[in-house]
Amino acid sequence: MKLKNIIIYVYLAFAGLLISCGEDFLDRPPLAQISSENFYQTRDDLRLATAALYGGGPWAEWTYTSYLPVGDVLSGNMAVGYWGDAVQLITFSVTGLNGIMVANWKSMYNIIGHCNATIKGIMENAPASLSESDRNAAIAEARFIRGYAYYNLALLWGAVPIIEDNTKLITSPLVPRYEVNDVYRFVVNDLTYAVENLPPFDTKGRLTTWSAQGMLAKIYLTWAGLNSAGIGQRDQDMLEMAKQLAGNVCKNSGLTLLDNYANLFRTEYNDNQESLFSLQWSPGLGWMEGNMLQIYSSGGADIAPSGGQGWFGIGPTIDMFELYTEEDSIRRKATFMLRGDHYPELNAAGGGFTFNGHSGLKKHIVGTNADNGSPTMNLTSSPQHNPILRLADVYLLYAEAILGNNAATSDADALFYFNEVRRRAGLAPVSSIDPDMLLKERRIELAGESHFWSDLVRLSYYNSPKAIGILNNERRVRFDYENGVATPNNPFGEITPANGNTFTFPLPSIEVTANPKLLEPPVPYSF
Repeated sequence: MKLKNIIIYVYLAFAGLLISCGEDFLDRPPLAQISSENFYQTRDDLRLATAALYGGGPWAEWTYTSYLPVGDVLSGNMAVGYWGDAVQLITFSVTGLNGIMVANWKSMYNIIGHCNATIKGIMENAPASLSESDRNAAIAEARFIRGYAYYNLALLWGAVPIIEDNTKLITSPLVPRYEVNDVYRFVVNDLTYAVENLPPFDTKGRLTTWSAQGMLAKIYLTWAGLNSAGIGQRDQDMLEMAKQLAGNVCKNSGLTLLDNYANLFRTEYNDNQESLFSLQWSPGLGWMEGNMLQIYSSGGADIAPSGGQGWFGIGPTIDMFELYTEEDSIRRKATFMLRGDHYPELNAAGGGFTFNGHSGLKKHIVGTNADNGSPTMNLTSSPQHNPILRLADVYLLYAEAILGNNAATSDADALFYFNEVRRRAGLAPVSSIDPDMLLKERRIELAGESHFWSDLVRLSYYNSPKAIGILNNERRVRFDYENGVATPNNPFGEITPANGNTFTFPLPSIEVTANPKLLEPPVPYSF
């Protein structure tokens, strides 16, 4: 979709009339049913408007097309063999026509547009009778989500257009790319506002100040390495900001890890105490309207909703598989299925499910309608609220911020929170941490949650040779699994050696055609 069309679509999405909605968080109006002229009049209006930002079509397309392919296929955690665009990710041969890459760009700008329209609607139409704290909290939700979308764009493309008011671009759609430092600065501004205006507690599933502090810690930790020219020290002031923010979440939020790792990805534990930001989904929705992750199932119809069956058959690479030690079986089994694994929670009415393939994805595969008490769910509308940021992620970010530019650390706080993640996984504590240990722990803990590519990009900012080396040393192929032995399959194609440019996607060809200014050098943004 061309950028101008995205802009117009988002603007016109607010031209309808509001229909009645229930009080449940997920009983939110479609964005197309919100009119900026007659809405935003009460606190309930604000809550309905911002609830609509946590799910819906733009997120559905991203979750289906990009969530796993970019975060886990591109990074070498997983592979899917017969989807040509995904093969380009595996082989580092992404072109400007790649559908996965284009969908990521389009989805993020659609999400940004919805956030912009919500912010504009509140600022221009909310009456003085609404409390300032309610107005600011609603704007803070939209700015958090907009900030996350721009962070996603900065990670994948670097310098990108910054759009704050889509209505202005209807008449002036040609926009430049802005310098990547300014994109990060914009993200920090949005998330700082969210930190200051979101409440410490809210309805399950909604953002809080702890959500914003955790995400802002990640932004600072990433941005800290950007200006080191690929080989150098991360900015110490930004590391300190990341440490302060993540540490505050760890120590003062009152939140704790969920005891059972596998339960994190079961629908009855949606929005549990570890969830800081999860997408909110309802069952029974149509194509590209709900959580589409069940289509990645490698199991059969007996563990799929409404008699459907997954068709992508995504699974771990042998490189990912070999990271798991025998002791790390809890996380491995909750993330990836291997031949012979039994899951009593899948097809529970039939006595459970035993996987008979070689390997496949388990995380996000939640089973049948009966397994979830959800008669309306279907293959393209899982009721799982898939996490984007959770507490274990922040624990590891805190440890990484403490480690900073050091070769290793035995800091008590870093060890405590690092070991809390390991304890939950049934692993022995460690007495010191180095960068390789942190990267490995994050890769295993967060596999299948679209994080490892962003971790590698963060590493490439300040240690490009190491990040390139990781990619070039991966065995990015699936494997046969028999009698406890993994045997690599044939590669999906010739893998182009990674280099410094591998960490930045090409601009979508359709966007360049519509907006030639994207080819011009990035310019400073006026804050």
